[in-house]
Amino acid sequence: MFHIRRLVTFWPPMAAEEQKSEQAIPREKTLQEIVDDLALYPADAFRFVEEGLSFAAAEIHGALPKNKPAALVRRHVSGQQLCEGLRRYALLNWGLLAQTVLRRWNITCTLDFGRIVFALIDAGRMQKTDHDDIEDFRNVFDFKTAFEVDYRIEHKS
Repeated sequence: MFHIRRLVTFWPPMAAEEQKSEQAIPREKTLQEIVDDLALYPADAFRFVEEGLSFAAAEIHGALPKNKPAALVRRHVSGQQLCEGLRRYALLNWGLLAQTVLRRWNITCTLDFGRIVFALIDAGRMQKTDHDDIEDFRNVFDFKTAFEVDYRIEHKS
């Protein structure tokens, strides 16, 4: 299950001895560092997946409770659920151009979503459970037809 990690961590000031230590506190990578490391997709593709995860989680679990900080609410989404949510989110945003936009970002199959997700996990921007695997993203749907089916232009009568 995947969820965006939106935690702000405040570290107490280090003692002089600790500052001399060679052990550095790991930091979350910037989006540009992740893009540069993977070198397959542009930053917009990563932002789309992060936003799409929030969209998919809201579809599956409903709105975030107002009385709890988002970081404390576990909202699990499987790889397959995320792929379907990303498909709907793309259609919502770009309609019949969804596949064209994703292709422009080098996203041509659901495994591409998985590669982006796992790059975000490796960078500390998303989390996974022990049961999650990149293979959960393989062949979830066919990109050639998935963005044409179920899309209807809404009109007011």
